[in-house]
Parts: sequence; structure tokens; C-alpha cells
Amino acid sequence: MTLVLNSATTVLPVDDKERARRFYAETLGLPHRGVAEDGSEMFGSDGGPMLQLMPVTDGKHSEHTTLSFEVRDIERTVEEMEAKGVRFQDYDLPDLKTEHHICTTDSEKCAWFMDSEHNILCVHENITSPADYQV
Repeated sequence: MTLVLNSATTVLPVDDKERARRFYAETLGLPHRGVAEDGSEMFGSDGGPMLQLMPVTDGKHSEHTTLSFEVRDIERTVEEMEAKGVRFQDYDLPDLKTEHHICTTDSEKCAWFMDSEHNILCVHENITSPADYQV
């Protein structure tokens, strides 16, 4: 058996599915695919990965990054997202510092933000090619 990540679905918990649908569709501009049988809002492009916003009642959310979007120009992306009201997180820790919301490592640039439901999301730009990664 071989699993294919390009057809994987990421499931995020949401407290308010209408508020979350607006954030992902209007603020982030993701294509809305409809509503699943369980009431989850579905996002994604034909043949690509999907995002499922699953309504929850317990209010539990992850304390780490749940989803990261790869972008080609992170500085421009951050600027455009801020213009749409997205608020980025800034960090000043010993091993994680942001400058103008962006953390730069040897392999990538990253900027973190929260969705309307307090899920931690990220935009990242690869500095090295994926072929350079060691697994």
C-alpha cells in the first residue's frame, strides 16, 4: 500500500463553522467545496489536498502549528494577508525570533497566525529545495 499526500485531507476543529467558513473562504481565499454529511465545511481544489473544518463542542485546539501553506514570496504574502486583517504572531525566544513577523532559518522563512477559531497556521517559503531535505 502506498499513501499519497497530495490527496490527503487536513481536519481542523472549529467552534463556529460559519465564522470559520468566512475566514477560510473570504480572508484566505480558499475554494469552498461544500458541506460534508457531518456538517464539516470542505475546502480545496480538484485533485489536490483538502481542508475539512470539523465543528467541535469541546473547544479543544492544538497548541502547535496545524497547517502550513507554502508560498513563493513570504514578505508579499504577509503584507497582503495583513491588509485583509490577518494578525501575525511575533516571537522573541532563544531559538525562535521573528522580524517583521517572519522567522528565517537555514531552510525556510515562516510566519505564524491564528485562524478565527484559534488554530495555529503558518505560511512558509522554502529557501532550499525539497530535494535537499534529509529524512
